[in-house]
Amino acid sequence: MVLRRLLLLLLLVVAPGALAQFGMGSRTGNLQVRITFSDGRHCNLHAHVILMAQASTSRVAESYTNDGCMTEFNHLLVGNYHIVVTGEGLEDADSGVFEVDERKISQFVYITVRPQLQEGAQGTGGPTVALVDLNVPDNARKEFEKAAEPFNKGQWKKAKDFILKALAIYPKFAAAYNDLGVVYGKLGDRLRERESLQQAVSLNDHFAEAYVNLGKMDIVDHNFPDAEHFLDKAASSDPRNPATLMLLANVELLNRHFDEAIANCRKVHTMPHGAQTLVHYIAARALMHENRLAEATTELQTFLVEEPVGQRADAVRAELGKLQAENN
Repeated sequence: MVLRRLLLLLLLVVAPGALAQFGMGSRTGNLQVRITFSDGRHCNLHAHVILMAQASTSRVAESYTNDGCMTEFNHLLVGNYHIVVTGEGLEDADSGVFEVDERKISQFVYITVRPQLQEGAQGTGGPTVALVDLNVPDNARKEFEKAAEPFNKGQWKKAKDFILKALAIYPKFAAAYNDLGVVYGKLGDRLRERESLQQAVSLNDHFAEAYVNLGKMDIVDHNFPDAEHFLDKAASSDPRNPATLMLLANVELLNRHFDEAIANCRKVHTMPHGAQTLVHYIAARALMHENRLAEATTELQTFLVEEPVGQRADAVRAELGKLQAENN
């Protein structure tokens, strides 16, 4: 029952990435950031987005992009900023200076990032851009790019048609196979979803996003051993992605690999982890199984510091109260 409740908690709506909330009484504006890839790929990693004041090395706020390659910063003081984007396998990118203006409800910044080319890229420990994707012909890339708009609008059949055209031109397009798998999943064709994702990782065995998608399929099927296998591969390829590490830790907990779950939760806690506050709940459950109750209590308290309100906070607060009552 406890494990089932944990899965349900993970399926609750997660709040947006780390928000910069200060100066609430002053003039403020909101900012949405989207990264795009110079090689035509859709989002296949969670990039680190750092918001900085103009002509300053001070970080105002930071977050990670979601599966749509977007993040947001709300209630920013009006003024000039610039954004730095970093990530394993990416060249650092800078947006250049822009102004946050309170007269606009929301502003958008688009930043193009480039894959980082390294000798011996295989086994670099970060999400590797497959050479087969770097060699995508222009006509295949253009068809793939045409899929972006219907993909983001949820027009799955239209997106599928463009992706299939790209693959007909260039059958070794790993990123296209990953997106095709996502599209088939949205269309309810799980057989083709899995086949497409497996093809993606066969073309690029460091393709973290495709491994995550395969892991999520196995979670839905309650096939937790295979889910752990795929998520472990994703974390090995993208070791600084807090969302992947949290998902892996949750599956490790379900598989009763408590030490591994605790270790991965603590890795996340050392990173800017935004919405991944649930790592503290996962760590607490694993610690309880090892009868490390004082540490479990600390993890639940840390969760409430990071996420003090909401349905999940209420559930954790009740569990913390019960744990403290049992140990007094």
